[in-house]
Amino acid sequence: MGFLDKAKTAAEQAAAKAQEGVEGVTTKRDLGQAYSELGRVAYALVQRGEISHVELTPLADRITDLEAKAAATV
Repeated sequence: MGFLDKAKTAAEQAAAKAQEGVEGVTTKRDLGQAYSELGRVAYALVQRGEISHVELTPLADRITDLEAKAAATV
C-alpha cells in the first residue's frame, strides 16, 4: 500500500469518526429537546390540574416562581 493509499484510508477513517461524533451530538441534542418538551407539557398539565404528583409539585412551583421573577424584571 502506497503513501497516498494510506493517507486516503486515514482520511476516510477520520471522516467516519467525525460523522459518528456529529451523530452523537445530534442525538444528545434531540434527547435534550424531547426532555424539554416533556417538561413543558407536564408543567402545563400540572398548572391545569390534570396531573399531580409529589415529585412534580416543587418543580412546577419553581417554574412558576421563576416565571414571575422573569416577568418582574422585564
